[in-house]
Amino acid sequence: MHPAWFHIQNEADIPSPALLFYRNRIEHNLKLMIQIAGDPNRLRPHVKTHKCAEIIAWQVALGITRFKASTIAEAEMCAAAGAADVLLAMPCVGPNAHRLAELARKFPQTSFSSIADAEDTIRFLASAAQQHGVTLGIYIEIDCGMARTGIVPGDEAAYLVHVMKDTPKIQFRGIHAYDGHIHDESLDVRQERCDAAFTAVHQFRCRLQGEGVIVKELVAGGSPTFGIHARHPDRTLSPGTTVLWDFGYGDKHPDLPFLPAAALLARVISKPGHNRITLDLGHKSVAPENPHPRVRFEELPDATPVMQSEEHLVLETERAHEFLIGQALHGIPRHVCPTVSMHGEAHLIENGRFTTRWPVTARNRRISV
Repeated sequence: MHPAWFHIQNEADIPSPALLFYRNRIEHNLKLMIQIAGDPNRLRPHVKTHKCAEIIAWQVALGITRFKASTIAEAEMCAAAGAADVLLAMPCVGPNAHRLAELARKFPQTSFSSIADAEDTIRFLASAAQQHGVTLGIYIEIDCGMARTGIVPGDEAAYLVHVMKDTPKIQFRGIHAYDGHIHDESLDVRQERCDAAFTAVHQFRCRLQGEGVIVKELVAGGSPTFGIHARHPDRTLSPGTTVLWDFGYGDKHPDLPFLPAAALLARVISKPGHNRITLDLGHKSVAPENPHPRVRFEELPDATPVMQSEEHLVLETERAHEFLIGQALHGIPRHVCPTVSMHGEAHLIENGRFTTRWPVTARNRRISV
């Protein structure tokens, strides 16, 4: 086969199944994120996709200093890698409120915040901050249509903001509004739905400012609406999948020209029939929540998955005779975020060679606190 971007000269050194990170493609994606944003200071990229400290340090070197996380471990990873500001975009209740406060004490050079959509959540954070002797930031979580977390803009939301503003050891930082439900293939439809969803968010921000509340930041959107929000200079942008990309977004959103920068290395371990090959890539190695194809193989894009178990993937193809036992195939996942979290490390590919391993640092739920 002719050389292609996914081929690796010293591939025999990599046991399968393996997660691969392609450095030059990650670099392309990071630079494109900054280009779309117009300024690295406008970015607060989500780290849930890669969970990798080396990528955080790389972004910091490019001038990106603010990040968004989903877990305490991700927040700690960001701080340890040099982040100046970390927003934990999950309601922080129970022991997690104390863990976040402990991070603020452990990493005084980093500003930590969380989100809230209820008075009880504010109390959890305030109590933890007071007990640990720190100040925690807080964002009002606005439901702009996803109906997962958040509160609709209105009187109750405004009341919560004033509670945040007046609570000791809590500093109101702004508004967080995630539109993960907007991922239409048509850019025109996506923009229309995004603009409609954020009309009420914008009006709510203006209301707060009219009531004398300083709204320092509006953190808006995810990856599919990244380019749409970038047109509004008053918004902070928080794409995540854009760092590594996948074919789930790539097929639907050609207006976002990011490159798949993560791949899965699998090998043929059996040929059960003239038209079938079995790979060592079960649903413990690639995100299983979507229907097949969960992974698209660059050498065999038209193969039909017929069965997948914990460690096996059976493909049906009339080209089965072309593949030898032990031969490697390279696959792009449909959903890269949960795929990465299934691997403890990524094999870094630079200029066509495997050079080192990067730990998937925040794969576990706990690092130190």
